[in-house]
Amino acid sequence: MNYIILNGVKSTKIQGLMIQALPSISKPQIRSNIETIDGRDGDIVTKLGYAAYDKQLLIGLYGDYNIDEIIEYFNSEGTVTFSNEDDKYYNFQILEQIDFERLIRYKQAVVTLHVQPFKYSLSEGEPEYPVRDESEVQINNSGNIFSKPILTISGSDTCDIYLNGVQVFSIAFSTNESITIDTEAMEAYSGNILKNRIVTGDYNNFYLPIGVNRIAFIGEVANFSIKNYSRWI
Repeated sequence: MNYIILNGVKSTKIQGLMIQALPSISKPQIRSNIETIDGRDGDIVTKLGYAAYDKQLLIGLYGDYNIDEIIEYFNSEGTVTFSNEDDKYYNFQILEQIDFERLIRYKQAVVTLHVQPFKYSLSEGEPEYPVRDESEVQINNSGNIFSKPILTISGSDTCDIYLNGVQVFSIAFSTNESITIDTEAMEAYSGNILKNRIVTGDYNNFYLPIGVNRIAFIGEVANFSIKNYSRWI
């Protein structure tokens, strides 16, 4: 049976909702700038990264359905898992109108989910490592493309962070402070407070190639955790 999971809620738990058709598994499009030059054969292609794209579901009704519950279910954004990729999740938003009148009348409707280009493992979680001065942690990106993980680090004073032998960040902690560095969003924060001012370094330089990566710490660090360290296209 086809199903989806929106923000942890499986579609089979929604009264009368049926997922009739799932979107195909596809690779996101690469955004690019194409330049042609007179007198030169071919063109120059500059890759600008992967584009977000749409995935469409065909949904239906059966039995004693509750249309209000179905409307509420799809009035959401966050994470979605499809049953044909049941070990991964995407980040999604629903931006287009859903014709629930058609759903009631014809027992079918299309739902379009706008998904970000990368998908992540449901099973990896967010492992936490106790860290001592000048210690090293090995992280395996088991995906099929480089990843931009989210790091949470607790420490005091100054801490330098190295990736595969190259220093990327220097953090000026207050006493017993914990901050999160989102390398994809290029932000550092503690709770709702931005902490970019205490982080020195280039976020673009912190990415994990496919395979085993070494993250090393020099300074007063107590704990380190990481998530989204594997990703797929």
